[in-house]
Amino acid sequence: KLDFRHLPDGYVATAADVEAELKRIGHDLQPLNIVLVNTAAGAKFGQADYVSSGCGMGYEATMYLLERGVRVTGTDGWSWDAPFVHTARRYGETGDASLIWEGHKASRHIGYSHIEKLHNLDQLPSTGFTVSCFPVKIERASAGWTRAVAIID
Repeated sequence: KLDFRHLPDGYVATAADVEAELKRIGHDLQPLNIVLVNTAAGAKFGQADYVSSGCGMGYEATMYLLERGVRVTGTDGWSWDAPFVHTARRYGETGDASLIWEGHKASRHIGYSHIEKLHNLDQLPSTGFTVSCFPVKIERASAGWTRAVAIID
């Protein structure tokens, strides 16, 4: 689990942020590890400002994970990317359309699945647990529900 609760709302996490957190928790990524990202959004779930809270994973950070064999990720945020209100502001300032859903778009290069709106990530240790994901099959959908379960070793 990457603990990014200290990063400000709207921040776009980079590969350097991921590397630093992995070093801090003493974890070497292995292919097929499931990586969960604990953001400041988790504590805001159910509140009006939930959708604008927490950091997001940018293209660079997402590719860093995917290039090391990660194929499933999760976040307690409303989206894998930075909250859209912040992305929209940056787009308005720059006109750079590549900023929109940049973390999602990494899957164009290396396929992966991510889970959003996870709860209680703050209750998990940094390492030493297994994540099992039980999705609900939905016909002709690009997203759906999953029951994510952490099993503490």
